[in-house]
Amino acid sequence: MAAANPFQKILTALEKPDGGEFGKYYSLPALNDPRIEKLPFSIKILLESAIRNCDEFQVKSNDVEKIIDWENTSPKQVEIPFKPARVLLQDFTGVPAVVDLACMRDAMNNLKGDSNKINPLVPVDLVIDHSVQVDIARSENAVQANMELEFQRNKERFGFLKWGSNAFHNMLVVPPGSGIVHQVNLEYLGRVVFNTDGLLYPDSVVGTDSHTTMIDGLGVAGWGVGGIEAEATMLGQNHLYSRPHDRVALKEMKVDWHACLDNRVGFKVRKAYVSCNALQGFSVPKESQSKVVEFNFQGSPAQLRHGDVVIAAITSCTNTSNPSVMLGAALVAKKACDLGLEVKPWIKTSLAPGSGVVTKYLQKSGLQKYLNQLGFHIVGYGCTTCIGNSGDIDDAVAAAITENDVVAAAVLSGNRNFEGRVHPLTRANYLASPPLVVAYALAGTVDIDFETEPIGVGKDGKKIFFRDIWPSNEEVATVVQSNVLPHMFMATYEAITKGNPMWNQLSVPSGTLYAWDPKSTYIHEPPYFKDMTMSPPGAHGVKNAYCLLNFGDSITTDHISPAGSIHKDSPAAKYLLERGVDRRDFNSYGSRRGNDEVMARGTFANIRLVNKFLKGEVGPKTIHIPTGEKLSVFDAAMRYKSEGHDTIILAGAEYGSGSSRDWAAKGPMLLGVKAVIAKSFERIHRSNLVGMGIIPLCFKTGEDADSLGLTGEERYTIDLPSSVSEIRPGQDITVVTDNGKSFICTLRFDTEVELAYFDHGGILQYVIRNLIKS
Repeated sequence: MAAANPFQKILTALEKPDGGEFGKYYSLPALNDPRIEKLPFSIKILLESAIRNCDEFQVKSNDVEKIIDWENTSPKQVEIPFKPARVLLQDFTGVPAVVDLACMRDAMNNLKGDSNKINPLVPVDLVIDHSVQVDIARSENAVQANMELEFQRNKERFGFLKWGSNAFHNMLVVPPGSGIVHQVNLEYLGRVVFNTDGLLYPDSVVGTDSHTTMIDGLGVAGWGVGGIEAEATMLGQNHLYSRPHDRVALKEMKVDWHACLDNRVGFKVRKAYVSCNALQGFSVPKESQSKVVEFNFQGSPAQLRHGDVVIAAITSCTNTSNPSVMLGAALVAKKACDLGLEVKPWIKTSLAPGSGVVTKYLQKSGLQKYLNQLGFHIVGYGCTTCIGNSGDIDDAVAAAITENDVVAAAVLSGNRNFEGRVHPLTRANYLASPPLVVAYALAGTVDIDFETEPIGVGKDGKKIFFRDIWPSNEEVATVVQSNVLPHMFMATYEAITKGNPMWNQLSVPSGTLYAWDPKSTYIHEPPYFKDMTMSPPGAHGVKNAYCLLNFGDSITTDHISPAGSIHKDSPAAKYLLERGVDRRDFNSYGSRRGNDEVMARGTFANIRLVNKFLKGEVGPKTIHIPTGEKLSVFDAAMRYKSEGHDTIILAGAEYGSGSSRDWAAKGPMLLGVKAVIAKSFERIHRSNLVGMGIIPLCFKTGEDADSLGLTGEERYTIDLPSSVSEIRPGQDITVVTDNGKSFICTLRFDTEVELAYFDHGGILQYVIRNLIKS
């Protein structure tokens, strides 16, 4: 049971200059331990949290000592419990989190517990920023038009989130149209110091996005976590850490592009400035690389070549929170306009600022008009193109690409460019700073050497080069200094707290339990707690499982659970059509993460999925091993489940890399996947698999499916003790196949707490049972 905090004696008053005190804080120097002075700042944040939350139950004095003794414990695998000050969500992760919380309340009721215990115990900030799409571009009215369409598509989701903000304590929802989560966190949500009932402590945050760490720039410790972990953190669980234990240089862009064009496997150069998704090359024959496709665009002749840019998006992301690069992009636009350069009209250009502050300083500087002149009108405030909400490209351009197999390019100032994510028709997707997005839009192609080749021809007939439009550091600094002003931030966020008319008019039900609508295709009660009892199901192995999918390296969360458009021939599309949803109203997978039926069908539905079973064919299909039939992944998984067979997945290195995405673990669990055997896992994704009760296993160093002679057509048995007390974190496990092969893997339950989650069938079941017992 919890006890009194043994560190009360170091509570120290922070006095005001004119008398009185701001509050009290736990003073680390008051411990008089010389080791503390040597600790890095980030470790001191962990130490203060452990001291403040020490109750000799969830956080013990021994945990505090582990942190203080960091210099000696750092080389070791030591667990550190951490309770962050708050949790940060965006709506693509926030909707399923609130769905889970609502479902957990029902489960608590069914188990005769107190459903009001399902309430965030720390502040939760949820920013609705991932729903706006670039339906309208190159228009002064784009912001309003896109927001109206956003509300039409997402009214039910938004209403659900608004219900959640009323039904759950400690939950702030920042309405649509306010900005992207990273920038709103930096400019508004970051507290730096909390004062809770007179207790002062450092701001710290875990967020359901890998770029939560941007807040570190304010001296606020931030970590990216999965949605499942975030939910447990909201409900008072410690976040447990083990002790801390593709970019292309701009001058190499053209060389890299041709390497990708030539080869089946592209280059992964990690240098500077620009990054391409071409881990898989395009393998276009030399004789076809220079072909020119003629087409008609709005009554005028037009041409497309391999590498031509069809999407150029300054999209809300990490670097768009930096005024220097945003104003730098505007200066590039001004110089280009002054010289008479233009962007081809069939390139879909867009500008989605990270907050209203950006609009204010672009307008004050007088530079927004030059961005508009090149087609970079403001389209909305949110993630847009980076998450796949790029909207349609013109039908004539789309036809020219598909009918002629053109490798078209997108250039965006986002942070993700995985295959099939940005747009289904842009196979070459490059990440770039906002000024470079403008430069590539002007060039119209990524097949250019900016140092030696002109971007275009000016109004006087002279060739214009990259150096002619690139602003100096001094020019950028001058514009920033005179146009980015404090009152802009205050005015912007005063308006946010008032909401906007469409949000304020949303009518939502009252009550603390959600009234599930079985006909809803957006919000659906998930089956996670069906037939749940107070007795944990216990540890389990896997017996005679079939391999559902056989992957190589670098399978991302976008491959596993795409966020973008729902393909018209997919199982998810069939489900929606059967329920009367018109194709134009499909919205995206990301927007339907509150419906497990859609998301299970969308698992492994990425159109660029590469599965070894398909012998080079690309797409969301697999082979049903017993019959040899080629089926959609969902249909194959359901066939295995109906036959009473478990399944596993074989994978290479970096399995689950990319955006933190809880549905990349929830989806496989619903498909019946019991284990993933990979060369290595991305940190957050491995944790999410554990949270959903899926066993993560790693091949031994130097081994993989190919080296062991595994085809994936075998049946796999993973022998685990039935008592979790007999399992150790990181122990060796033997995997046996039905054709006599046997190999050793490392069990990637990394902590004792993760083993407890596995024993309970998942982290959410663990939390429910423990809340009822408490």
